Amino acid sequence: MEEKVHTIFVCSDSVGETANTVVQATIRQFNASQVHVRRFGTMRTEEEIRSMMEEASRLGSFVVYTLVLPELREMMRQEAIRLNVTSIDILGPVMQAFIDTFNDSPKRKAGLLHQMDEEYYKRVEAIEFAVKSDDGKDTSALKQAHIVLLGVSRTSKTPLSIYLAHKGYKVANYPLVPEVKPPQGLFTLNKSKMIGLTMSAEQLVKIRTERLKTVGLPFGAKYSALERVAEELEYAFGLYKQLGCTVIDVTEKAIEETAGIILDAM
Repeated sequence: MEEKVHTIFVCSDSVGETANTVVQATIRQFNASQVHVRRFGTMRTEEEIRSMMEEASRLGSFVVYTLVLPELREMMRQEAIRLNVTSIDILGPVMQAFIDTFNDSPKRKAGLLHQMDEEYYKRVEAIEFAVKSDDGKDTSALKQAHIVLLGVSRTSKTPLSIYLAHKGYKVANYPLVPEVKPPQGLFTLNKSKMIGLTMSAEQLVKIRTERLKTVGLPFGAKYSALERVAEELEYAFGLYKQLGCTVIDVTEKAIEETAGIILDAM
């Protein structure tokens, strides 16, 4: 019997990234392979809210939203009651807590998070830096980096670099291979900004095996052999100890979780 597809609506008067992040984090807590997320961005009118809520009602969905304008939040609340649709306000309670605690008033302007301000350009610069410094392409960038990620192949260095870059951090990553001597510059860096990534050998074998399939290489290549993987991980751990850097085991960890650990460590 085919499993029913469930739909979650994400609504915002901006791009909806905040609400979508919360929804995606929630989905990962369930065995929810048949969950579809529909995003409704730049919502500006009460009619748009009404139309979306009626569709959510027809599909038996619930709605997660971030709306800055109080009149749109009120329309969402009324429509949720009228149509008996569960709706979750992500932004409203936090804004109200800010008002009540600090006696301040919000700007009530949608899309402020994505304005092209100084922080925006800082993130763009960080992303360009991460791309330029990816996989040890520019070892001279190690000194300029806020964070230096070290690890053997397929330990999530690149996606983690890009994720942290989106938060405004300049990240360089360097791949570790037993046969290749690491750059001398690594040993002169502040150890507090170096992060050594590791993973269980069994998990790394699985990831590398899938990688071989993707690129069309034969199964059983040395790259994915357990003995070779164990050798690389042992070499990497020895180097981490020599450098005195923080070591994080990324086995079964989401990129966001690892990034949080790194930022907490810093």
